[in-house]
Amino acid sequence: MIPIKTPEEIEKMRLSCRIAAEVLEKMVNFTRAGISTQDLDDFGRDLIKEAGATSTTFGYGPGKKIKYPAYSCISLNDELVHGIPSKDVILKDGDVLSIDLALSYGGFVGDNTRIVRIGNVDPEAERLSRIAEEALMIGIAKALADNRVGDISHAIEMHARENNFSVVREFVGHGVGKDMHEEPQIPNFGRPHTGPTLKAGMTLAIEPMFTQGSPAVYVCGDEWTVKTRDGLLAAHCEHTILVTNSSPEILTLVKK
Repeated sequence: MIPIKTPEEIEKMRLSCRIAAEVLEKMVNFTRAGISTQDLDDFGRDLIKEAGATSTTFGYGPGKKIKYPAYSCISLNDELVHGIPSKDVILKDGDVLSIDLALSYGGFVGDNTRIVRIGNVDPEAERLSRIAEEALMIGIAKALADNRVGDISHAIEMHARENNFSVVREFVGHGVGKDMHEEPQIPNFGRPHTGPTLKAGMTLAIEPMFTQGSPAVYVCGDEWTVKTRDGLLAAHCEHTILVTNSSPEILTLVKK
């Protein structure tokens, strides 16, 4: 069952997503060579608290022995998703990282991820990041009422393949609302005109996940951090969007 938000719930989603986007924007601007990923997560933790929100990642882990121990997921270079911040990981020139920030405010979740390049990034790392960001917008453009989930998935997959990058299959986008993960699942691969039909009032987290080489990934011993098996680069970005009767509304887009 895919939740359809009421007008009142949509307004609450707009607010939670705006706060999530603003916190993430400040974290992106804080990111620089010489700080640790723990410094970055601590900064985000304080911003979440100041906003009167709560992290949806801290303590998360249905069915897991080890609950997620941080307030954001910070995945560096060959890490795809769910990277655990550490005081021992110091950011340096040339690093590429994704910051995944999800929070709850007023009973609804805002979820978004940004790719951050530090200093002089390798051209192929820059290209992978850019293609993932383009694919996110291409997928969002397909999130139209009466389209199908497969239309989003196929558009994202084709942009990766046309640019000779791989699509990870083990992790997918999802619905979002009162919970961080709701129906439907939104893979980054698939056939057009398949899957659930999109309806106005659905709120979705669309999140391309691409790799430079093989799409094979594995979960590290910390039970969370996901890395590429071949050690090549990964890229992940995300927006929460609202399906409307016209064009999709990006709820986690920072208003300049």
